Amino acid sequence: MLGTTYNVQPVPPDPEHTTYFDMGVLRIGVEYRVVKPEDLVAAYEGDDLTEIEENSPEGGFSDEGLSIHVESVADDHEYIRFDAFDDDPHYHYVDKSAGTNTLIGFDVAANGPVVPWVLNQVRNRLDPMLRHAGAPHVADTLPETLGATIAAQLETYLPTIGIDITGDTQ
Repeated sequence: MLGTTYNVQPVPPDPEHTTYFDMGVLRIGVEYRVVKPEDLVAAYEGDDLTEIEENSPEGGFSDEGLSIHVESVADDHEYIRFDAFDDDPHYHYVDKSAGTNTLIGFDVAANGPVVPWVLNQVRNRLDPMLRHAGAPHVADTLPETLGATIAAQLETYLPTIGIDITGDTQ
């Protein structure tokens, strides 16, 4: 399997820094995240904190950038997260029933700039990605055009918060 699967769940979106769009059966969160080691220590405890610390680089994980959260309206669970971070872009499959979080690094050399890639996945790959994240019940309810509608909404909104959607400056 591609990526690394953890038992610890990702840090939840910060509601004060996340703008949500209800898009039919999905809720899309847009957040600019600044991740610092001390924030991760504050967010986790016990076995979760141990797992984070064991898998963090020396000095802890620090990065920042755009996060796109793909949540089900029906169960309020985030099944997919795209972290278009400056230094270490990646994405997550968050399988609710398995209790796992699979993190997959993004290969800029192979895929090009991350934000246009994310928009393409939202536009064309939500169904198979939700299924891979353990959410066939959500994928089964997706209208055929929902990915394109969400991508269009993001393409309109992201430039208003300073995010380059073309990849020209990445």
